[in-house]
Amino acid sequence: MSGKIADFARYLRTETVGGMVLLGATAVALLWANSPLSPAYFGLRDLHLGPLSVGDWAKDGLLAVFFFVAGLELKRELVVGELSNFKAAILPIIAAIGGMIVPALVALGIGWGQPGIEKAWAIPVATDIAFALGVLALTASGLPSSLRVFLLSLAVVDDLGAIVVIAILFTAKFNLLAAGAVVLLLALYWFLQHKRITSAWIYVPIALATWWFMHESGVHATIAGVALALLTRVRRDPYEQEAPAVRLEHRLQPWSAGVAVPVFALFAAGVPVGAEALGKLFDDKIAIGVMVGLVVGKVVGIVGASALAVWFKAAVWPSGAGPRDIVAVATLGGVGFTVSLLIAELSLDQAETAKAAVLLASMIASLLAAVLLIRRSRAHGTMSE
Repeated sequence: MSGKIADFARYLRTETVGGMVLLGATAVALLWANSPLSPAYFGLRDLHLGPLSVGDWAKDGLLAVFFFVAGLELKRELVVGELSNFKAAILPIIAAIGGMIVPALVALGIGWGQPGIEKAWAIPVATDIAFALGVLALTASGLPSSLRVFLLSLAVVDDLGAIVVIAILFTAKFNLLAAGAVVLLLALYWFLQHKRITSAWIYVPIALATWWFMHESGVHATIAGVALALLTRVRRDPYEQEAPAVRLEHRLQPWSAGVAVPVFALFAAGVPVGAEALGKLFDDKIAIGVMVGLVVGKVVGIVGASALAVWFKAAVWPSGAGPRDIVAVATLGGVGFTVSLLIAELSLDQAETAKAAVLLASMIASLLAAVLLIRRSRAHGTMSE
């Protein structure tokens, strides 16, 4: 039995499988939420288990596991991998900033004067890291691994930026005591890593407490996953077979791909898309601004900022990749999905049309990116022959 479990875990570590499971859960959520069985879906999503609803546990809790695993990979790449060179590491940061500013300006320009645009401009700034990586895994097997690292880094910075925007625009209160507890717990985690403590009996309670106090502080709880990951040691000592970051990534990745992300998608993607919202889509300037911002603004912002950074020699293209590859990957930036849906809900009293715009834009961006990524994969395959 243990051998079968190990084989299943290895299967889940395959990114293509993770992407298929993620997209399958998304399809189930959309169909369920728009079917006669929708009351059961929303009843389950809104059911409270302790202090949070099932949907909130998925969004704030399970997604933190994914962010922890993504953060471990990012930390490893920053220290010993593709991003250990400063000019390689700075490119996705600059690209993410461009990919937030341009869509926001597009949405603001198109929606100027409309009620709610003072906050709704933020809807297209986000890239959904889980969905973007899922599409990349399904369509870009022939591309250099450096492009996945580029997208991962860009999406993490992008999501952090979106969460900062949410904190500034929509956080009603900030709990300073809870934030102080987070700082102390993170300092303790770093100290234990520095002292080479390895006991899970110590780290698991610290991680759970960090997540809880982050949630209570008013800051998006998934930030706890990124923060803990970036404090995890990635260089192994001579007596170690693996560094802690590598060991944790290996153990947690199947849980992230097979449980955390699909369950998150199941409860995040269930958005009712009625005929009324779709009918108003192209008559609503905010909705049009959101769609253009995600599908066009993201590509222009990411590619433009990247090209300028390379032009001024502040950064370099990912190894083995060039501008055409960046265009293909940048198209995935338009997959705003869950974070964009959250901002739409927070910024507008009647958010159905804006949510429909996010879904349509994310679908268009996914399909365009898939076509471009498959073409670039074939091009790289031809070049390697």
